[in-house]
Amino acid sequence: MKDLAPTITRQRLLMEGFFNEIVDKLLIEHYFKEITKTLHLRMYGQPIIFSPGGDGKEENQGYDAFVPLIDSGISLYYWSSEKFLSIIIYTCKGFDNNIALNATKEFFDINKMESKAF
Repeated sequence: MKDLAPTITRQRLLMEGFFNEIVDKLLIEHYFKEITKTLHLRMYGQPIIFSPGGDGKEENQGYDAFVPLIDSGISLYYWSSEKFLSIIIYTCKGFDNNIALNATKEFFDINKMESKAF
């Protein structure tokens, strides 16, 4: 992908995986607090966490969540039936991808994970 704005610092990390933790709203809030602390990122608002609560397809039930950062944001998507999550960290500040990967893998007890940094 061509960098269309080389003067603007942007770092993105997409992480997807299957895990063993039981995920609920409180755990997602805790993850956002822990990952921002670990990566030295600053939240400027409370996490926004949605769950369709039975609306839509059964296989798509879970959570959609976002936390705004001074330096951009983190989005999390979770599928309950598959115990699968997809997280993207998007910042205008650099961070260590390996630290983010290891912290996320440990936090959710992920047993199979893929990632892409860009």
